[in-house]
Amino acid sequence: METRPGLDVLYPPLGLSIRAGDLTLRPLGDADLPEYAELIRRPIFEDPEVPYAFPWYRAEPDVRVREAVKFQWRMRSNVSPEAWALNFGIWADGRLIGCQDVSAQRFADRRTVGTGSWLTLDAHGNGYGKLMRQAMLVLAFDHLGAQRAESSAGMGNDASFGVSRACGYVDNGTHVSTDGDPIVLEQRFLVTPETFRRPEVPVEVEGFTGELRAMLGA
Repeated sequence: METRPGLDVLYPPLGLSIRAGDLTLRPLGDADLPEYAELIRRPIFEDPEVPYAFPWYRAEPDVRVREAVKFQWRMRSNVSPEAWALNFGIWADGRLIGCQDVSAQRFADRRTVGTGSWLTLDAHGNGYGKLMRQAMLVLAFDHLGAQRAESSAGMGNDASFGVSRACGYVDNGTHVSTDGDPIVLEQRFLVTPETFRRPEVPVEVEGFTGELRAMLGA
């Protein structure tokens, strides 16, 4: 009987995976969405009313889950060399604990990516936030060929600031957010291959194929 190719072959981003220490990062497939829905319902911030909480986090849990699933499908459908975003689930010892994304616009010309990430509250304090960001930067610099990686966090989010600086980011000015309510002043960060502080554990990237490279304009 002829075997049909899996979705990771038909849609190359789903074949990508990164391993670093206890962590596995891979794009969320449809089979992961029920576990992702449970993740979305779990606490992320000690105080959910802080100004820098994600706008989507303020929605009621059922609405949050529906919109999050739609968001995953929407991101997959909009991958092209002109603009793309890859959203990775973060698994620690087989348990989904958060998400890490990397995105770019006109990557072939700009060689710049943006990153964003979050962990559920019960996963904080284990060094996972730093390691998952470092793993993503290894993908960006060593495999995609990025020359800059940018990130930002709302003023007062000291934990996020600490992760960025531990990875070698430097302050890169401020800007006023355009998403959600309330409007938040954000600190911007920048890291380059020269300032990047690499992880102490090996990082293994699998599934970065020539077809995926072409999809991303790398």
